[in-house]
Amino acid sequence: MLIPLHPLTRLLTLIIMPALLAALLLATGTVLAHGVDDNTRAFLQQNSGMQLMPFIYIGAKHMITGYDHLLFLLGVLFFIFRRREVLLYVSMFTLGHSLTLLLGVLSNIQVNAYLIDAIISLSVVYKGFDNLGGFQRLFGHQPDTRLAVLIFGLFHGFGLATKLQEFQLPDDGLLPNLLAFNLGVELGQLLALLVILGVINLLRSTRLFMPLAVSTNTLLISAGLMLTAYQLTGYILYS
Repeated sequence: MLIPLHPLTRLLTLIIMPALLAALLLATGTVLAHGVDDNTRAFLQQNSGMQLMPFIYIGAKHMITGYDHLLFLLGVLFFIFRRREVLLYVSMFTLGHSLTLLLGVLSNIQVNAYLIDAIISLSVVYKGFDNLGGFQRLFGHQPDTRLAVLIFGLFHGFGLATKLQEFQLPDDGLLPNLLAFNLGVELGQLLALLVILGVINLLRSTRLFMPLAVSTNTLLISAGLMLTAYQLTGYILYS
């Protein structure tokens, strides 16, 4: 059942809601440029031994404040209607970022943080473009969305790994701490998913959904391009 909305309410939502999201993105990007605040940085620099609960907390906090991860998940879930599909796509993303998080840190695979974050930002562009039917319209071909989510999940995991590698964590308790961090990431992701799906499902019951879908996914493309430029600028200036 579609819930009718007053035309003024619809107009304000279509204009102000994306604007607020863009403003929040800009503010978050400025404050959390690499996703590690001063308190977390101090803890990781002084950490020794097995510290399960702190690493669970840090993992959850990083995911909840990780604007690039959340924007990608928003794009992935925007047009998914069945619970089985939600579980499938979330599992593919989780598998991807869990593998490369553990592999990156344990094998000490060094990836430039700015470049990997630029690829993560491009994943947001990809999903917004995909949701708008861009591949089908321009190329007459629809890429395998499940494979794309898995592949970009691998890059997101390397992004998580680069944050931890900056602090050269001691070998003592490293694996349990990494597993705890990954568990925290999954808990933070679950919380974010509940909020994202709740908002999307609410909007699906209104006539606002399709117009908002176009504006939101257009904003995802714009935000992803902005973040990509931001990260590449950081790479040029600071690497």
